[in-house]
Amino acid sequence: MVFLSLIFVSSSMPELKKCWALFVQILLLSNLQLCAHGEPEVPCYFIFGDSLSDGGNNNGLVSLAKANYPPNGIDFPSGPTGRFCNGRTIVDVTADLLQLENYIPPFATASDQQILQGVNYASGSAGIRDETAVFLGERIVMNQQLQNFQTTVSQITGMQGNNETAAMNFLSKCLFTIGIGSNDIGVNYYGPLPLSSIEYTPDQFTALLIDQYSQQLRILYQYGARKLALFGVSQIGCTPALVAWYGASPGSTCVDYINDMVQLFNNRLMLLVDDLNNDLTDAKFTYINIFEIQSSLDLAALGFRVTDDVCCGTSLTGCIPFTTPCENRSEYVYWDFAHPSEATNVIFAGRAYSAQTPSDAHPIDIHTLAQL
Repeated sequence: MVFLSLIFVSSSMPELKKCWALFVQILLLSNLQLCAHGEPEVPCYFIFGDSLSDGGNNNGLVSLAKANYPPNGIDFPSGPTGRFCNGRTIVDVTADLLQLENYIPPFATASDQQILQGVNYASGSAGIRDETAVFLGERIVMNQQLQNFQTTVSQITGMQGNNETAAMNFLSKCLFTIGIGSNDIGVNYYGPLPLSSIEYTPDQFTALLIDQYSQQLRILYQYGARKLALFGVSQIGCTPALVAWYGASPGSTCVDYINDMVQLFNNRLMLLVDDLNNDLTDAKFTYINIFEIQSSLDLAALGFRVTDDVCCGTSLTGCIPFTTPCENRSEYVYWDFAHPSEATNVIFAGRAYSAQTPSDAHPIDIHTLAQL
């Protein structure tokens, strides 16, 4: 797969450098779409997380965290679906790379036959903790996502003639990705109502999050998950929302102390992966280091605008409905105040799927995990 290693152009040739970067982006996008015509690497894919992965579960909720309106989905084949993005989310691109025939449907609308290919349980504004983002209205927190998965497992068991062993054997071949924690830190701890920051230090709160997350992952294992990739939290201290709210740290374009807390969480998450692999030897957990992938990118060389601009006009929870977004969407790191553009998701998912450096994934990348 052609990736970042191909980008090596003299800085003394800016126009050629820009053209080469654009060529690489087009090649990446075409490669990812061609992948969808091969043999699927896994029979099914189950997704848990927040708005970075939500495929429409929030559409019917009484919530401010919704994205089922234009200009969201302007570059997605089905238009606005509830994805907080102009096009594909990181899990959509992952599904392409896994050569799956279809994108994974949200739990809210998945039919009986669709669940055999996987279900997306992710929900915008969801957190590890139940109280995270409560002021935004209804959302499907991680504990409820696990309950929804249990419902799916019961359905699959029924399809297997009420044979639990057959259902567990089926699920053991599926891929599971979980991406959660951003809202616990960026909204719960550092958001408009940062109640947890009054009660806990960053070290205490991240330890609390990891302890609860560990329990949730073990429940997921009990329900049959055996191939699990855990997306770490990205550099949320660099999101336009938190930079606007708190102001960038001196000499930085980001809120560094928020990113420091993210790294506390991520470091503990990587250690948790090791613990889970040691304890649950018939399963395989891996950690996807989105933070380091993001920090290693040469945005200018990749053709991105090196600014904190967003592509669509944003409100508290996302794009302002029915506004006109920017035309050059592939040049923007962020679609709205907090969510990456499809162009960014292509890069994140590409390196999660096929690690370009040893720090991208620990201990293995998603492609290797899928082959187990």
